[in-house]
Amino acid sequence: SLQDKNALHLYSVNGKYLVSETLKEEVSDMCVTSEYIVMGSLQGFLSIRDLYSLSLSISPLAMRLPIHCISVTKEYSHILVGLEDGKLIIVGVGKPAEV
Repeated sequence: SLQDKNALHLYSVNGKYLVSETLKEEVSDMCVTSEYIVMGSLQGFLSIRDLYSLSLSISPLAMRLPIHCISVTKEYSHILVGLEDGKLIIVGVGKPAEV
């Protein structure tokens, strides 16, 4: 974060710069899976980005409260989101029939 500008930078394992993406929100927590980056912001948005291009996979989901922590289940079937007021939101991942 530099003067209200937030960015996400991606580097290879060897340290080569690959890509960056400017963010509108201030990231409070993130979880990296094999293909995605799941991020929560202090503005209350849950974002899922492609790990290799950093582009949004879906539109950010509004949680209406600051997100304090994020976790993805071992089977990648659900995202657990802890909010500022102590609530735990469980978001199903996949097609509606699968969730």
